[in-house]
Amino acid sequence: MTITERFLNYVSFDTQSSEETGTTPSTEKQSIFANFLKEELINEGFQDVELDSLGYLYATLPSNTDKNVPTIGFIAHMDTSPDASGKDVKPRIVRNYDGSDIVLSEGVISSTEKFPELLDHIGEDLIVTDGTTLLGADDKAGIAEIVQAMVYLQQHPEIKHGKIRIGFNPDEEIGMGAHHFDVEKFGCEFAYTMDGSEVGEIEFENFNAASAKITINGCSVHPGYAKDKMINAGRVATELVGMLPTDETPETTEGYQGFFHLTSISGSCEKAQLSFIIRDHDREYFESRKTEMQEVVALLNEKYGNNIAKLELHDQYYNMREKVEPMMYIIDIAKQAIEEAGMEAKIKAIRGGTDGAQLSFMGLPCPNIFAGGLNFHGPHEFCPVQSLEKAMMTVVNICKITNEKLEK
Repeated sequence: MTITERFLNYVSFDTQSSEETGTTPSTEKQSIFANFLKEELINEGFQDVELDSLGYLYATLPSNTDKNVPTIGFIAHMDTSPDASGKDVKPRIVRNYDGSDIVLSEGVISSTEKFPELLDHIGEDLIVTDGTTLLGADDKAGIAEIVQAMVYLQQHPEIKHGKIRIGFNPDEEIGMGAHHFDVEKFGCEFAYTMDGSEVGEIEFENFNAASAKITINGCSVHPGYAKDKMINAGRVATELVGMLPTDETPETTEGYQGFFHLTSISGSCEKAQLSFIIRDHDREYFESRKTEMQEVVALLNEKYGNNIAKLELHDQYYNMREKVEPMMYIIDIAKQAIEEAGMEAKIKAIRGGTDGAQLSFMGLPCPNIFAGGLNFHGPHEFCPVQSLEKAMMTVVNICKITNEKLEK
């Protein structure tokens, strides 16, 4: 089976996660895919294949070297984003892409003006959607690359490697992917998530992240008799938004710049609710952003009284850099692996987070490597076949180089 065939098979499964259920996995359809993968791994000859009750799938490729090298791991997530449908994905391959706009379906066009990254892949074979769903390369490309790499290593015993563990988890897209990952059972000294985008990228810096939910309880009075009595919760909600910096939002920032992102707002005169995510690469700035949110809520309570605004503030994950930096040789191995696969290694910071960030703070240093897909979470998502192949060979090379360079 080619990696393209494997990937196309995987995306036929609808594995969209949900923030609404409160279960793990958050949707039963993820379990269906997990059970399919379990049987596939058994059939491919993997050892220690285990699917736990929470939908986490683990397996082992045994060592074939006499050297005592570290056990390393590769991780990808099974769910797709709640942002767009993953049901009945209908991919097609645009062979030898010529650089023109791609018509996905009537009225849905991936234009090079809007998506200039298409032009980086002229001459390649692009897997695209039919314009009605996402593709699912985030992160079924990562799963396909890891499985195909392990199969490749089994077929090429001349490539020496230590013990390799693989782990596939649910619910990454709703921030829960690492919460029940059994790091002790996984038993690795370090690992890599295959969950990045463009070829050659390595990521070991990510945002520090928090969520903020504000509930505003107003005072509803007949508008004809409301003077000095009414407190319109909806208007207070918009006032709160206006008190935050207008130039520190996702649409006005890039690179290492952090932001406040209003993800939802709803309400009436009587009650309003707002949800924000707070992000910054710098831990000190991150803490100051949380303090700023607390101060804004305090000012509104001082202005309107009766503690009308209630803030729930929760940290979500932190920048993995502080956990990876003492082990920079794992980044050097990834760089060499990428270069040996014929690419330029590009180290960049993630404007977001991955399971690897949480896993790094759980005792498993875990940088992120490209999986090759682009324009995730929507119908314009695409994945070059050549990127799948290069990512697969990067995994193979990491296993080989670890055996060559590291020994306990």
